[in-house]
Amino acid sequence: MSSSWRLILLWTLTLLAAGFARAEQSLDTIIIDAGYDKQTKIAIVPFQQGPELAHLQPISDIVSFDLARSGQFAPADDENMLSYPRTKEEVFFRDWRILGVEYLVIGNTKTDMLGNLSVDFRLFDVFNEREMVADVVSTSRDKWRDAAHRISDQIFEAVTGIPGAFSTRILYVLALNAGSPDASFRLEMADVDGERARTLFSSNEPIMSASWGPDAKRVAYVSFETGRPAIVLQDVATGARELLTQFSGINGSPAFSPDGQRMAMVLSRDGNPEIYVMNLADRSLRRLTRNQVIDTEPSWSEDGRSIIYTSDRGGRPQIYRQDLSNNIVERLTFQGDYNARARLLPGGKHLVFVHRNNGIFHIAWQDLERDDVRVLTATSLDESPSLAPNGTMLIYATQDQGRGILAVVSIDGRVKYRLPSSAGDVREPAWSPFIEAL
Repeated sequence: MSSSWRLILLWTLTLLAAGFARAEQSLDTIIIDAGYDKQTKIAIVPFQQGPELAHLQPISDIVSFDLARSGQFAPADDENMLSYPRTKEEVFFRDWRILGVEYLVIGNTKTDMLGNLSVDFRLFDVFNEREMVADVVSTSRDKWRDAAHRISDQIFEAVTGIPGAFSTRILYVLALNAGSPDASFRLEMADVDGERARTLFSSNEPIMSASWGPDAKRVAYVSFETGRPAIVLQDVATGARELLTQFSGINGSPAFSPDGQRMAMVLSRDGNPEIYVMNLADRSLRRLTRNQVIDTEPSWSEDGRSIIYTSDRGGRPQIYRQDLSNNIVERLTFQGDYNARARLLPGGKHLVFVHRNNGIFHIAWQDLERDDVRVLTATSLDESPSLAPNGTMLIYATQDQGRGILAVVSIDGRVKYRLPSSAGDVREPAWSPFIEAL
């Protein structure tokens, strides 16, 4: 067996075997490990809500927790507040300055005769005594948490200048009874805080390499349900599924182009793992790489003009970029003996990827202009990084006490939190694009 085939076999076995064990369908409580040294002090006054909503988690609690897990905010405890204003007229900025609060949020919730929900809220700059945001979020009662995340998004953007990503979703893979005759595998979708998990697809065979379409309405993944790998396209809302490829050999690593009209993938239909691009309108294929080595794990540049991928053409896995207009290839990583699964940050000047350091796999960040590499994570067997659409955070798979979990780290490495699974391993997360509809 050639070294190239040994490597692709190793990667495949790693994806299949690393962390598949008994797991439940939801993620457990978030554990915040680290935040910024100087967090912004904010007070989210408990929102008024009627008795018909008493069984639901308070929206103000959800907003407070969203902002806390960003690592950039330190929400005040309810019991330390000097007052609980419901309206703008009831806000006395002096009271909040005494507590050192920099920003204040108040709000009220109500429902109409049809059960529809509306939440009006206001954000204030305490020290400048000015109103920054005044808005009403309206939706159906079953989208209670969606309303809370939308409010968090607006607050985050108003204070930081960066769009919030609390309303986005994550995909991840888990397995039940792996290695037994009763084994089943699930592709799960959940809020980014791990809540409201639901199964998009389940199978008795492995599922891997899930990715989002740019409109967050479609997902693609690799399924072994027929006994060999196939790339599947699925509608999130309806569950309708379509088989895209099932060639002999490898069918893997699907990645939508930024405009959603093409998909990069890895196929070995011609005998060697190569990068291809499929036109989703007519299913035509364009082969990008031609080597007697392994080219795998493609992702796209923000403008859709180039592909980033992993290749061992230099003897060990490193990251390369290929221009789609002229096929010119550029090597991007040089530090370390293993760099893989790369994703470009918005703007195209920075890269995140799996990096082996002293025999341990971590997630690293690189400035492409200065060749500066910074290791972001300090856990073990870190893999599968996926970026938030605002470019501030990334989610990845790691190990905690021998179990696979999901963890999140900020791009500067200062903010860290974990989403442990309740009873087993969770792998291969994918962070969604921004989601427009409430």
